[in-house]
Amino acid sequence: MELSELYRLMLVARRIDEEAIALQRQGALPGYAPMKGQEAAQVGSAAALDLTRDFAFPNYRDLGAAVAMGVDLVGYLATHLGVWHGGLYDPRASRLAPFNAVVGGPVPHAVGWAMGAKLDDTGGAAITWFGDGASSQGDVHESMNFAGVYRLPVVFFCQNNGWAISVPTGRQVAGGSVAARAAGYGIEGRQVDGNDVMAVHEATREALDRARNGGGPTVIEAMTYRIGPHSTSDDPGRYRTLEEEQAWAEKDPIARAARELPAETVAEAEEHAARVVREVRDGLLALEQRPGEELFSFVYREPTKALLDQQRAWKESLDA
Repeated sequence: MELSELYRLMLVARRIDEEAIALQRQGALPGYAPMKGQEAAQVGSAAALDLTRDFAFPNYRDLGAAVAMGVDLVGYLATHLGVWHGGLYDPRASRLAPFNAVVGGPVPHAVGWAMGAKLDDTGGAAITWFGDGASSQGDVHESMNFAGVYRLPVVFFCQNNGWAISVPTGRQVAGGSVAARAAGYGIEGRQVDGNDVMAVHEATREALDRARNGGGPTVIEAMTYRIGPHSTSDDPGRYRTLEEEQAWAEKDPIARAARELPAETVAEAEEHAARVVREVRDGLLALEQRPGEELFSFVYREPTKALLDQQRAWKESLDA
């Protein structure tokens, strides 16, 4: 994929991210986890997927992946409204699972999917994104070990953004490198500049090719930075310095890519991003309240007696 196309996607992610923060401040979204500064890591990796056979498992800060995969952004952002189970987009068609708010939660899901792909011989690979903080979760270690033992087609993509909420990486990742842990599981590990979208894209493409061809899992650690807060209820000024933030702002992945592109390409990308933002904002604000009975839908494949009793009681309360 060309840099101009990746830049276009990164800019859409940046502008949608900014709009989502504004919508939260205006009360339209209850909460949001900003991803400013991590566009290259997310877009570069997601753009390497083959959407005819691969599947992706995101966490709550992976808007850039949704953008790169062409997911309906109104449906995706509707997840933040808490109005439906996993948003209003189609995960199966888009190949992007509903994002997971559990720290490290999507990682075992990706491994399970990869096991299924191997057993079914589909030729597809899974990718899952998580942060440096999540890399310390037991679920992540168990998933990597399981994937290593069974040589599963999965890419573990760690976005090391420097902070596990308010704890710096150096205080919660022993050894200082998530990629180095791969050796302990007998799988490939690679650290990459997470603010270089082309480097991320190439590293992920190679890892996915290896996974699909039977070469087993890969851990990619993209070194990047969360420019904004951990969430819209966070104040990063309480745990990191302005000097640190300014130093990383100079490494902004979007500004970095823009310097390598013609001015007219950058201007056209801005116009395109502005149009997308308007469409997404209008679409999100136009969403009507979902029917209350959906609270009982899609909870179980076969509804339990307790769930049916709750649904019946709910309906009776409306008629009372």
